[in-house]
Amino acid sequence: MSDISLEKVTEQYYDVLKEIGNIGAGNAMTALSQMIQCKVDMKVPQVRLLGFDEIGTLMGGEEQLMVGIYLAVEGDVTGSIMFLLKQESAKHLVNKLMMGMGSPGRPDLDEMELSAMQEVSNIITGAYLNSLSTLTNLTIYPSPPAVTVDMAGAILSVPAIEFGTMGDNILLIQTQFYDETQIDGYFILIPDLKSYEKILKALGIM
Repeated sequence: MSDISLEKVTEQYYDVLKEIGNIGAGNAMTALSQMIQCKVDMKVPQVRLLGFDEIGTLMGGEEQLMVGIYLAVEGDVTGSIMFLLKQESAKHLVNKLMMGMGSPGRPDLDEMELSAMQEVSNIITGAYLNSLSTLTNLTIYPSPPAVTVDMAGAILSVPAIEFGTMGDNILLIQTQFYDETQIDGYFILIPDLKSYEKILKALGIM
C-alpha cells in the first residue's frame, strides 16, 4: 500500500512540483511559440492542491465553456494529464495556427478547428511530459489526446470519478501565457499515488 497521500504533500514536495511545473510549462510554451510562429510569454506557473469542486470555480465557474484535452499516461508513471483552456482562448490559438483561416465569426470550434486544437494539445502535452521524463529519467508514454468542448464541471467529472478513490484533491498547475492576448491554461497532472512516489524518489525527495 502506498504511504504517500496528496493531503500530506509537504512544502519540499511543492517546491519540486513547482519546478516540474515551471520546466514543463516553459517547454510547452516554447513548442507552442514555434508552432504558431509567434512569441509567447509566460508567467510563473501557480501550483495548487485543490478539491475537484474548487477547480471549476477557479476556471470561472463550473458552467464556463472550456476546451479540455485528456490523455492517459503510461510507462514508469501511470495516470493521466489534462490541459484545459477557455473556449475563446482555444479559438484564438487555432486561428493563429491556421493563419487566420479559422471561423472567427462563430464562438464554437468547427471540425477543422478541433483537429487543429488536437495538434496544439499534442505538442503542448508532449513537451510537458518530455520535460518530466528528462527530469526523472522515467519512461513516460502519452496516449493520443481526446479533445472535448464542454462546461468545466462536466470535463472535470471524468478524472474526479476515475481518481476519486485517491482522495478529493488534485494537483493543478495554472499557466498564464501571452501573445497579444492573455490565455489561461490549466495543466492537471494526475499520476496514481505509486507514480508520485516514483517521481519523488527519482528526484531524490524520498
